[in-house]
Amino acid sequence: MANSPSGETTYRFDDLTALYINCTLKPSPQRSHTQGLIDKSAAIMMECGVTTSEIRAVDHDIAPGVYPDMTEHGFATDEWPALYEQVMAADILVLAGPIWLGDNGSVTKKVVERLYACSSLLNSQGQYAYYGRVGGCLITGNEDGVKHCAMNLLYSLQHLGYTIPPQADAGWIGVAGPGPSYLDPGSGGPENDFTNRNTSFMTWNLMHVAALLKRSGGIPARGNQRSQWDAGCRPGAENPEHR
Repeated sequence: MANSPSGETTYRFDDLTALYINCTLKPSPQRSHTQGLIDKSAAIMMECGVTTSEIRAVDHDIAPGVYPDMTEHGFATDEWPALYEQVMAADILVLAGPIWLGDNGSVTKKVVERLYACSSLLNSQGQYAYYGRVGGCLITGNEDGVKHCAMNLLYSLQHLGYTIPPQADAGWIGVAGPGPSYLDPGSGGPENDFTNRNTSFMTWNLMHVAALLKRSGGIPARGNQRSQWDAGCRPGAENPEHR
């Protein structure tokens, strides 16, 4: 899978890192169907040299809230600040989780809230901290809603500053309604060509765009620097103080 269709060029992404956040509701070591889909995507990345890591969010004491460290806002403990360091160390972030009642599960929503909590932080160029990184998502379940869940997650990630490549989502739900989940015997999930194709396309596009960004120095710092805007430098926009 590391070769181009012509077989002439081998793509390597040894300079990239990827983080998968598994937002299953099941703590370790319980089997996670979402993990099954993560494994397929991560295998492609590792074959191409990407350094991958994973977090099962429910295994960590992540406080709810919209501040970087919720111990400063009434909670006794909060593991998010340490997890945020792993997020910032990754060029690629993939949020993966289940559908419940046609929407993203509660753990997924908590992770998005905590990502949002850090969205006001700035990088060394005065841009929002997530600039220069790419994001995608994987959705699993046995009820309808893959595209709805992906739409919400991809919008959220781009709003925070992530770059979203084309075809940056994949999922599996099987037959709509009660039935087997992805890894259950006879589900057909791991063999489903549509899911496998989308997972492969998503993974490759994440690597391609992440490499383009990293090797070109990220998003150009012109017209998007919060620090400069606050200081009154507003290229292309009228400054109210000088009208």
